[in-house]
Amino acid sequence: MSATAFLTLLAAAVLLVPLFKRLGLGSVLGYLVAGMAVGPYGLGVDSRPEAILHTAELGVTLLMFLIGLELQPSRLWALRRQVFGLGTLQLAGVAVPLTALGVAFGLGWSGAALVGVALAMSSTAYILPLLAERRELTTRFGRESFAILLFQDVSVIPILALLALAGVGGKAPGWPALAVLVLLAVAGRPLLAAMFRYVARFGGGNRELFAAAALLGAVGIAVGLSRVGLSASLGAFLAGVLLADSEFRHELEAAIEPFESLLLGLFFIAVGMGIQLSLVAARPLLVLGLGAGILLFKAVVLYAGRRAIGGDDAISRPLAILLACGGEFAFVLLSSAQSGGLLALSTAALLTVAVAVSMALSPFLLMLNDKLVVPWMRERAKPAFSAIDEPAKPVVIAGYGRFGQVVGRMLNAQGVEFTALDASPEQVDFLRQFGNKIYYGDASRLALLHAAHVGEARLFVLAVDDVETSLKIAELMRRHFPDVPLLARARNRTHLMRLREMGVHEVMRETWWSSVELGKLALKTVRPELDVDRFAALFSAHDARLLERQQAVYHDQAALIALSKTASAELEDILQSDAQLREHQTLAGNAAAPTTLAG
Repeated sequence: MSATAFLTLLAAAVLLVPLFKRLGLGSVLGYLVAGMAVGPYGLGVDSRPEAILHTAELGVTLLMFLIGLELQPSRLWALRRQVFGLGTLQLAGVAVPLTALGVAFGLGWSGAALVGVALAMSSTAYILPLLAERRELTTRFGRESFAILLFQDVSVIPILALLALAGVGGKAPGWPALAVLVLLAVAGRPLLAAMFRYVARFGGGNRELFAAAALLGAVGIAVGLSRVGLSASLGAFLAGVLLADSEFRHELEAAIEPFESLLLGLFFIAVGMGIQLSLVAARPLLVLGLGAGILLFKAVVLYAGRRAIGGDDAISRPLAILLACGGEFAFVLLSSAQSGGLLALSTAALLTVAVAVSMALSPFLLMLNDKLVVPWMRERAKPAFSAIDEPAKPVVIAGYGRFGQVVGRMLNAQGVEFTALDASPEQVDFLRQFGNKIYYGDASRLALLHAAHVGEARLFVLAVDDVETSLKIAELMRRHFPDVPLLARARNRTHLMRLREMGVHEVMRETWWSSVELGKLALKTVRPELDVDRFAALFSAHDARLLERQQAVYHDQAALIALSKTASAELEDILQSDAQLREHQTLAGNAAAPTTLAG
């Protein structure tokens, strides 16, 4: 590859990958599109994707090493049902019918089976970062997704080993391969552990040297096995398994991961360079239909399978949607099938494009679920609003969470009756267990406000947590019940100003006074000589004046920022003036005090 082509490739990756991540489409798709853009079927900057693919396959090798490191016996035992149960269900449930379909379309049994398994694979490189970003790795479906992905990745190893043993793409390995595997099983772990102890002891804590040793161990075993006719990925995987329970596991993961991410990115770029855009242009409906078909078929199979073994919709639906996309190992297996003569070049090219299309469509399926299905299911699952079966009370409290409950307790202590409303059925059920009289209902609906006799109340307390819902309720109150006094809770300064702009003047920031009190305690600890009560009063008064000035320029972002920047200097001037005033008062008091003269 020329320097110009390499620079163009890097520029495309740097430009497209962050953009695709920003759009929620994932870095994998960004790498694929970057490869398509600069490859022989795109701009034609480089016409030899196989040259970069050979280098980038090291990324897949290192990924298999990291997967091997995850296979601690204790972790596998804890996830055994999900890994082997759900993993087998997903892989077999998708691969078996696709294999039968392949045979029906004229493929041989071995080629059809390999296509079925390849299309059953999902993208670990796309799904796990997505789960981490959405903070769903620790949810039940997040853990199950990880277990299924782990089973898929591990299943690639015996498949590649079987291909090698069957002599697909070359001659079958003989007794030297078996001898190397036995030697690796017996001596591999102590030799690798000895190497890492040597580096840890004499390397002086050099992380680069540790990374080099990790690469040497993983790639060395991979190359050794490839020399005797076995898969390099199998070698890297076995190296990871040998070190899964060692004390160096976490160090190895940290050392290998940057290289693995970069080289895996190059692998996807190389795959993208090999995608025949001319095929997409010539048969767009077929390609799009295959990609969408893969996505929907996998989603339906996994959803139905998970529901059949006892999973509810909240578990089965996100699990099915996440795992519906194609995966990176589909490209590896399809390439192996084509090079081994199990698939025609045109068939492998068409399926490779279809897998890429399924990965491109997967984020949109996830968005559809998040934006439409989840809100619809949540609304459908809500129980009917509570019937308010009591006469008007002096106070109505909308939002009976941590804030509204304190207000309610204080009113109760003085015998003031109130009607409490909350839009969370879980919160209502929980509070009712403690004997609280609370009604389930959304106070942003005018019908509920009328049912709660808000028009007859002497006070309405708006303590709803959600900002937009709070503003909607405030608007309803000002429009339909303008004579009812309204006290409101604000989550922050911006929420407060928006409520004030709507005509709600009695607004309390939920964390203001607790923050001030904690600040006083902090100052008492580090500055015990300071009059913290006086300082807190000055600080609060200055903030109240600043808030009034910010309210006046609320819609002018530049003026609001400029005003905020001068606030600190203004407060410093106020504190200096106060200190000078107190010093003057002290001196004046001393001068006026009577003196006693000794006789």
